[in-house]
Amino acid sequence: MPVSQQQLAAFADTHAWRIPFDTSPRHLAGPGDARRVTHGLAAAGWRRTSDPLSPEIVLTSPDQRHHLQFDPQSATSAWWRLRAEPTGSEPGWYAEFGELVPAELLAAVTDALVAPPPAEPSDPFRRLQSANWPTEPAHAARSPDGMCSVERRFIDGHSTRFWHVEVNEPGHGIPPGPRLWHAVFDSRTPVYLVDAFVAALADPAPLQRGMYERTAHHSVVQEPSPLTPQQIVAAHTNRLDAIRAQARTARRQQQQQPTTPQAPATSPAARPTARH
Repeated sequence: MPVSQQQLAAFADTHAWRIPFDTSPRHLAGPGDARRVTHGLAAAGWRRTSDPLSPEIVLTSPDQRHHLQFDPQSATSAWWRLRAEPTGSEPGWYAEFGELVPAELLAAVTDALVAPPPAEPSDPFRRLQSANWPTEPAHAARSPDGMCSVERRFIDGHSTRFWHVEVNEPGHGIPPGPRLWHAVFDSRTPVYLVDAFVAALADPAPLQRGMYERTAHHSVVQEPSPLTPQQIVAAHTNRLDAIRAQARTARRQQQQQPTTPQAPATSPAARPTARH
């Protein structure tokens, strides 16, 4: 399902009239444009497998293993659900994201999913420490403003841990105040995907939003961006081109991989006689 020129034009029209403002911190910037996620997956060859006339969107990877569901009518606080089916050698896994999660953070996960896995091991907490997020001994870290937490939590009755990210209003206690959004990665989610999310979350660079963004938190700091609307659209198009080229390269490499040679067939004379 490649992104059509009409779809790119619609994205450009949305941003052409919107003067961008640098918005910080990222976890309070609001969801932004979800097409940063869906266009990226479409460029990688994912296809819509849900009813085109339904507000629910389900995108499925070319190998049918991965699925991303967006459901704005969800009865829960999770509007986005990403899951992988188990294979003979890899377990299935699941992640979910709340309504107000910035699209750039979710796009970091989906971009990492369609790219080759990194060669180096991932460590989300080390990345948070490098970003000067205070860390706690019990596998937890909190943003400098205290509103966003990243934790490894135990599953009830089990020794395995899952990743939980939550943004709350300021307050006292645990959690400090009402929840704004959350993200959950189950214990089998590849750590490099969690790391991609955390890297985008802790990045001090601002996100671009419209002035007085309705879905942003009232405490965000906004300043006029040095980027023009045309540069934002160009960056989106260039990212899609890069994802598309990467997907083509991955398909070529997969086609060029030598297949495992099959053992020679046993001659009829050597086959054991079936007994009845």
